Amino acid sequence: MMPRLGRRRTADPAAALSALIDATPYPDDAAVAAGEPPLLSCRGVDVAYDKVQVLFGVDIDVAQGEIVALLGTNGAGKSTLLKAVSGLVSPKAGRITFDGVDITGADPARTTQLGIVQVPGGKAVFPTLTVAEHFKASCWLYGKQDAREVSDRTAQVLEMFPRVKERWNNLAGDLSGGEQQQLALGMAFVARPRLLIIDELSLGLAPVIVERLLDAVRAIHAEGATIILVEQSVNVALTLAHRAYFMEKGQVRFTGPTSDLLERDDVLRSVFLDRANQSMANDRARTKERAEAVELATRRPVLEVNGLTKSFGGINAVSDVTFTLHDNEILGLIGPNGAGKTTIFDMISGHLPVGSGRIALDGQDITTWAPEKRATFGLGRSFQDAKIFPSLTVAENIALGLERHIEVRDHVSALFATPAMHESETDVAFTVDDLIELMGLGAFRDKFVAELSTGSRRIVDLAMSIAHEPTVLILDEPSSGIAQRETEALGPLLRRIREEAGCAMLVIEHDMPLITTLSDSIVALDLGRVVTQGPPREVLADERVVAAYLGNDPSSINRSSTTPKPRTRKAKAATR
Repeated sequence: MMPRLGRRRTADPAAALSALIDATPYPDDAAVAAGEPPLLSCRGVDVAYDKVQVLFGVDIDVAQGEIVALLGTNGAGKSTLLKAVSGLVSPKAGRITFDGVDITGADPARTTQLGIVQVPGGKAVFPTLTVAEHFKASCWLYGKQDAREVSDRTAQVLEMFPRVKERWNNLAGDLSGGEQQQLALGMAFVARPRLLIIDELSLGLAPVIVERLLDAVRAIHAEGATIILVEQSVNVALTLAHRAYFMEKGQVRFTGPTSDLLERDDVLRSVFLDRANQSMANDRARTKERAEAVELATRRPVLEVNGLTKSFGGINAVSDVTFTLHDNEILGLIGPNGAGKTTIFDMISGHLPVGSGRIALDGQDITTWAPEKRATFGLGRSFQDAKIFPSLTVAENIALGLERHIEVRDHVSALFATPAMHESETDVAFTVDDLIELMGLGAFRDKFVAELSTGSRRIVDLAMSIAHEPTVLILDEPSSGIAQRETEALGPLLRRIREEAGCAMLVIEHDMPLITTLSDSIVALDLGRVVTQGPPREVLADERVVAAYLGNDPSSINRSSTTPKPRTRKAKAATR
């Protein structure tokens, strides 16, 4: 994560394009109801990965000018459907048409030439290319005669996202998650899409960043683009979409206006449980536990960070950060995108050298240790983008996480299948079974990781981290890409893991109800510095935290924890 160059208070990005946004209304209901030919039509679409069928006769229609939300549980097939439309996978049955053209089985180059542009969730940029090079790549469909339009559209993007302009010559891999999403949407805007497909817009982002991205999506829509949005957060989906499809187990279970979705308790309760009341109930249930937080000071420190500082090119990414993680404690780390959270994690885990300061693990100074030595000493880490092996099964990935505990490493023993080797392999197999049961991964045991949804891959990544049996486990956005129902279960799961594995946890998280109910204490960061730290309620009540992390828009603040009523078109126009 690269440092921020300083707080820039710019005009709302939507305000910069207010005339453009207000000029294009949502499609007329009467026109849609009149049966005009849809821009995109899927009929009886089946998709399978090898012998595992994922989609079963999916039918959807998207009219010109609509913003349609594609909702559903993890593994419901949403991303697979988008891949079929974009040409990234070929249907085994069914038909897909775009503007009257049959694109069933068409390759991505063909679908892109027709105007279908997809922004994949969490994988939309090339880490080794600069921001400037990304914009060059996004213009491959243009001819030389369109140079003026390319320049004008790029200028519009830089006006919407000043941070992208500031990072013009930086590698995309050095950008924060929010900056990468801004870059991805900017590239899509320049590409002049007729149909824009967005997979997980809000993946791992702070609410104030999500609000800016929503404004950019509205601007792209106002240009005449039709939009399909896959989103785990029903709140984000209802903010944007006029109509919704709900998928479950590879089939469409509900379709209709978003206003009707809220009347379907069966749908909402199966995926999008209102977490506001649940969070408050959890708060009350843990009142006694939080009252005992003062006892933390008497526990043994297992991770000590003192005066941690890191600069990139003379710009401070992290400045004098100090905190202590105690035995059996869960410590939350929050802050806006670019605040330095991942940079701190990279220094703690040894993937980034420390500028100055000291890191101690279980009383041992590990400041200069290599990552593998820290891991051997008991430091475990998960990554936001799930660093696992897509060509291995779930069981095989978890078995790799047990490598540290394999006692017999002799190749000769493996070759001759000695009793010692057999016993070692049996121990690994039993432990893998236990972890699969603990994490609820039984249905995916023998599936390749490449076949799993984003949320399921994250659970596998977490299981691998636990297999390592760490003393300290640091988790980077554990709820990223997980449906709201799964997020409800994640907090109790992590607390159970803490008890059974006996490890302390340091957690980066943007989901406010989760981090509030999960953490014993919270450290809030902004611009690489500690703003405040203490019990969750006190930290989240701090005005500096609210302004820096959540922004000043009530809808942004509530997005993580409540299910709002869908706004009318008049209300939507008023907020632009």
